[in-house]
Amino acid sequence: MGYQFIEWDQGWDYIQKGITKLKRIVQGLSEPQFNSEEYMRLYTTIYNMCIQKHPHNYSRQLYDKYRETFEEYITSTVLPSVIEKHGECMLQEFVKCWENHKIMIRWLSRFFSFLDDYYIAQNHASHPGLNEVGLNCFRNMVYQKVNANVRFSVLVLIGKEREGEQIDRALLKNVIDIFVEIGMGHMDAYENDFEGYMLIDTRDYYSHKASIWIWEDTYTNYMLKAEECLRRERDRVSHYLHPSSEKKLVENVKHWLVVVNVTQLIEKKHSESGCSAWLTVDNVEELSRKFIANVILEQEVPAQGSTLVQQAEDAAMQE
Repeated sequence: MGYQFIEWDQGWDYIQKGITKLKRIVQGLSEPQFNSEEYMRLYTTIYNMCIQKHPHNYSRQLYDKYRETFEEYITSTVLPSVIEKHGECMLQEFVKCWENHKIMIRWLSRFFSFLDDYYIAQNHASHPGLNEVGLNCFRNMVYQKVNANVRFSVLVLIGKEREGEQIDRALLKNVIDIFVEIGMGHMDAYENDFEGYMLIDTRDYYSHKASIWIWEDTYTNYMLKAEECLRRERDRVSHYLHPSSEKKLVENVKHWLVVVNVTQLIEKKHSESGCSAWLTVDNVEELSRKFIANVILEQEVPAQGSTLVQQAEDAAMQE
């Protein structure tokens, strides 16, 4: 790799032209892809500017410009395009901007990769790597500003699906994946900015449904509805929620549909069955294949409840 002395203005002007080309490609404008020669010239320009002797070693300036490139692009292009939209259109734009941002990071970090190998390696304690810099820009400048609106729109769609409407599950998965990915290996963003609110929304939804169903439905119908709700919530996890949410979601639904109404459900079951002999292993298996009625059985018949519950669970495991 031949060395060529490069002044700052000359070098940055050439790099900026490459960045402008990249932005146009990412935005889907008419622009040919980078060929290998263009890529190598950009890389070599940055490499040479980083190995020059002081005061012409421009490593720090290039590192700052790398970050500023993302900040300028987000301010001028990304954030306005997300903020101006609402509802499902906003979610679609949010996903598109995130995917484009990751493309920007991938290409720019290649052009500037000598900074990662040399400058950042020597200053790691105070200088995050290029990939982290790019992600932090999106997290601080886009995600922090719009995640509340994004969450609201997602919860609206989940609510519509719970009421039987068809929704774009693939879109929801892409959005929720951003809550996970933006944590950069940690689940804090997903748990604090989405999951906690989703569980509150779930509580409100099912406590409201329970207050209606407990008066309208027979014990059998109520328990079958509860079981179906559990099945659908597990289905949501498998299609677009993070797997870590399943246990919390299931416990939430069981609590608000069954646990808080256990006394009324026991009374309803007895008034409909007419005698305690109704409580047979066959009936337990039928209504409790997913052990949703276990709480009721354990509350009602402490002496024999645990045996019946175990039999029901054994039967469910063998299905």
